[in-house]
Amino acid sequence: MIGSGTSYSVDAGTETYRGFVIDNVYHSPNDGDIHYNVYIPESYDGSRPYALFFTLPGYEGLYFQGVARNLEAEAFGFEAQKYNTEMIVVAPQLSDWRETSANQTIALLEYFLDAYNIDREKVYANGYSGGGETMSLVMGKRPELFTAYLHCSSGWDGDLEVLAKSRTPVYLVIGEDDEYYGSGPTKRAYNELHDLYVSQGLSDDEISQLLVLDVKDDSYFRDRGMNNQHGGGGLFAYDEDIMGWLFGK
Repeated sequence: MIGSGTSYSVDAGTETYRGFVIDNVYHSPNDGDIHYNVYIPESYDGSRPYALFFTLPGYEGLYFQGVARNLEAEAFGFEAQKYNTEMIVVAPQLSDWRETSANQTIALLEYFLDAYNIDREKVYANGYSGGGETMSLVMGKRPELFTAYLHCSSGWDGDLEVLAKSRTPVYLVIGEDDEYYGSGPTKRAYNELHDLYVSQGLSDDEISQLLVLDVKDDSYFRDRGMNNQHGGGGLFAYDEDIMGWLFGK
């Protein structure tokens, strides 16, 4: 690790799961204990900047569900490694999907940005289901910290005006008939953010570089062996068009 010389209180995990060191705890001075799992490539030695990816899980992956349940339940953290071999992957396990977890996500991200040699132009995130709600709050607080964000099968709770000012690219993807959220909240977030960009004087082409709405019909899920559109949101981790957009920014 390298950084500003700031002293951090971190309890490193002692077990691994598919290359991730699991159940690390960052003791944030302001936001309490933050549990996370982390993949650090063997090649990382701090001598050159690496990309950084944060992946926030749905309800099934929160900390009270069990250590590393997020990694067992979702593939985003593993599939991401295929797009950049020089990327640190952080999979937080928070307590809920509201303000406390949003603030803890920001605190953990700031820790990694300071304690590791990170390429500030390659800081990515995705949020799935409840994790998307948390990440939408994060994007309404500190969107400038991120290069791009992938919002999967979720609702949007964050401040869109703050996001629009930062112009951080966002990809919104959900099933048309998502059983938990429906696609309505995602469409509304897209339309509101689109309108904000129009009010900034951006052209349609400029907006398309910043904002994507991708609503999948039932055949997308059925053709991939899923009969549930919300649970089927986990399939987006394997979709090269979706993940390629994120890591291509």
